[in-house]
Amino acid sequence: MIAFLTSSPCVYRAPRAIINPENRFLVNLISCLPEHPRCLYAASDPDHGAFTDRIAQETSRAFALAGLEFSQSTVLDRRNQDEAEELLACSDLVILCGGHVPTQNRFFRELDLRSLLRDYPGVVLGISAGTMNAADRVYVQPEEEGESAPDFPRFAEGLGITDLNILPHYQQVKDYELDGQRLYEDITYADSMGECFFALPDGSYFLVEEDGTTTLFGEAYCIQNGECRQIAELGDVVAFGNDEETE
Repeated sequence: MIAFLTSSPCVYRAPRAIINPENRFLVNLISCLPEHPRCLYAASDPDHGAFTDRIAQETSRAFALAGLEFSQSTVLDRRNQDEAEELLACSDLVILCGGHVPTQNRFFRELDLRSLLRDYPGVVLGISAGTMNAADRVYVQPEEEGESAPDFPRFAEGLGITDLNILPHYQQVKDYELDGQRLYEDITYADSMGECFFALPDGSYFLVEEDGTTTLFGEAYCIQNGECRQIAELGDVVAFGNDEETE
């Protein structure tokens, strides 16, 4: 399996879905896929099929306009979850959709997607929540009202695609407030004691190759032990190894 773990592959605040040309994302993705790949969209909310159908249509259209046309696009949700193994076998690209992390995490565990992906020979593209749930041990960053409470489960088992905890949309949410607290300074920084989180703005991504080699493309921040530091800028390429980033 090869995995692209993104904040979002699309341009932030564009009037319609447009694939972001930054950091060689599209070039690198196309190089890993057949000419007209078969795409499977794994839903973030399995019970809202119309929402995922719309996201799949918009995303497939954006990729086609950018020069990557899918030969088929299928949504995996509650309607066909019993066919998950067969659908995976008939796909070249699995897109883990964005949405609410705990909701998607529960669905992925129902599917036993972690086991199904273990020997998957294709490419996985994580988007937002999908990228967060790609971790071995997922940091469930509070998002909705009430989730900042101390008893809200902050960690869950993920898909095991990476050991990294990746936080998406940093440019958009870094100044958010939740339940009267600052999302990052008051909540995430406190949760980072003894942990390490990587915050990505849209356009940045991690590439995880078949042998586990991991490379960061683009701007990123490391949040660890209550502190945040920038580790890369737009256009940078940073190789990761031995649990530390190296130039």
